[in-house]
Amino acid sequence: MAGARAGTAARWRARPARHSDEGLIGLFLDMLAAERGAAANTLSAYRRDLADFAAHLAGARRAIADASTEQLRGYLGDLARRGLRAATVARRLAAIRQLYRFLYAEGRRRDDPAAVLEGPKRARPLPKTLSIADVDRLLRTAAVPEPGAPLPRRLRAARLACLLETLYATGLRVSELVALPAAAARRDARVIVVRGKGNKERLVPLNDAAKRAMQNYLALLAEAGRDAQSAQSKWLFPSFGESGHLTRQHLARELKALAAASGLRAELISPHVLRHAFASHLLHNGADLRVVQTLLGHADISTTQIYTHVLEDRLKSLVRDLHPLADGPDTQG
Repeated sequence: MAGARAGTAARWRARPARHSDEGLIGLFLDMLAAERGAAANTLSAYRRDLADFAAHLAGARRAIADASTEQLRGYLGDLARRGLRAATVARRLAAIRQLYRFLYAEGRRRDDPAAVLEGPKRARPLPKTLSIADVDRLLRTAAVPEPGAPLPRRLRAARLACLLETLYATGLRVSELVALPAAAARRDARVIVVRGKGNKERLVPLNDAAKRAMQNYLALLAEAGRDAQSAQSKWLFPSFGESGHLTRQHLARELKALAAASGLRAELISPHVLRHAFASHLLHNGADLRVVQTLLGHADISTTQIYTHVLEDRLKSLVRDLHPLADGPDTQG
């Protein structure tokens, strides 16, 4: 009995106290995971940012539970002195605000010391994108089969072509793309169901080019004895890694190699840039901003509004091309 009690006490000592900095951060992260469906990468980012904040407070002999607004301002000043970018400071302040809003709502603080804090002012950068010609060059290079190449190499090329066609056709986040289920490749599928941020589902249409690339890839996958649509397989892009499917990092590496082979600057190409190209090209060709918001899976239209420069350019070109006085008044006759 005594041994059991000692073991229980040791386990409790190993856990962070619920009122300690580590314990409060843990409670906050549990809430994000349970109530908001935050992904593992998001939780890791919050944990790193808040651990840095807690370490700063500990250096001043303070804790999250009793820190004042002035001490929070002192932390922001410390970040600036360290030379961190405005975007990084703003992200850490957002994490701190959410933490204290949670602690106040849960009754663990009687006030919210972060409520009056202002973050660094920063201009939102325009998203990097590609021209239609650049995307076409990438897709054409990916689609060229190597004559006489062994099956594993042809399968890898077909997988990359399928990934790119699907990405450019749908604008999926790279994490959504690599984790597509095998069911997404049904022959009669005109749309795919995507599970995005916050565990929310949305419907995204597939174009004919993406469906052809998908069927070509599946045919080679079956030829290699790794049928993605078999009962044993869960993922459309299976891998032998821990996740069971292709990783974001692996796709990014393959895409940069393809960019170099296409004569494009590899450092400017990434899966996220192709997502931006999808949105920009849709808007340039007349799509409604709300439709693009839905396709991208943005919860708030303000996130999609980073593309308003595309709309502005399109409106200017419409006026230039269609307005009868766009070239100035007729001075002849």
